Amino acid sequence: MKLHMALVGLTSLTLILGGCSSIPNPFEKEDQQNTDDQSHEDSQNQKDNQQQDTEQTDSPEEPKEPTNEEADLPSLEETVTVMGDGTKVVTNMNDTLVLVNKERNLPSDYIPEDLVIPNVPFPFEEDSPKKKMRKIAASPLEEMFAQAERDGIPLFAQSGYRSYDRQAAIFASNVQEDGEEEANKYSARPGQSEHQSGLTMDVTSPEVNFDLTQALGDTKTGIWLEENAHQFGFIIRYPEGKEEITGYQYEPWHLRYVGKKHAERIHEQNMTLEEYLGVPVEPVNTKK
Repeated sequence: MKLHMALVGLTSLTLILGGCSSIPNPFEKEDQQNTDDQSHEDSQNQKDNQQQDTEQTDSPEEPKEPTNEEADLPSLEETVTVMGDGTKVVTNMNDTLVLVNKERNLPSDYIPEDLVIPNVPFPFEEDSPKKKMRKIAASPLEEMFAQAERDGIPLFAQSGYRSYDRQAAIFASNVQEDGEEEANKYSARPGQSEHQSGLTMDVTSPEVNFDLTQALGDTKTGIWLEENAHQFGFIIRYPEGKEEITGYQYEPWHLRYVGKKHAERIHEQNMTLEEYLGVPVEPVNTKK
């Protein structure tokens, strides 16, 4: 009898449990939620790892070349003193980017302290101050001449440093010969000559009989200078077609040292030194 009742009870319990099988189990929901959360976290971690790998494998951006305004150029307004007669005299005489022209004068007593004679060929033997230039420019000039020789270019130095007094005598002689208006197109007044800065060297070649002439620009030497001078820190200071900006005629022989970085930028942008330094592009008064 007891066994029969136990079997009946067991059967009833089975039926009850079977009928309750559709009742939600809260523990099953919690387990499912934990599983979903873990899958979402794993997926997010995978995305983060992929993004991190992408950032590590991507090449960094190349630094941008600074514009002329960002190239640490001297301020034109802050590097002159205006005299009582309105004459502008530069104060950054020793700067390799000093701008000397018809509007900006070197002091009459300025003489560079580091003048040396570069080890390059000259078409004359005698000692002369015009063989000299500043040491900072002389070494690059020697490098340029050495490369020219390797390239078979017959390059000679003709005229470098020139004092204020010497320039005054040259300008007076040119005025006497050609008149002041004409002389002012190719000859600088004292204080306005780059030769006084010690950063300039006029060069020549036997191709033009060692003269300083525009014909140099059409020779093998002139073409080589146009294509290579900037690699050594020099620019052709008075380029063709820029006469209204520089105030002087085309002079393919007139090399001015500004440093390699600046020379390359000036060459690439086909600029004059005035344009590079931010001088407003207005015609220079060639009669001044």
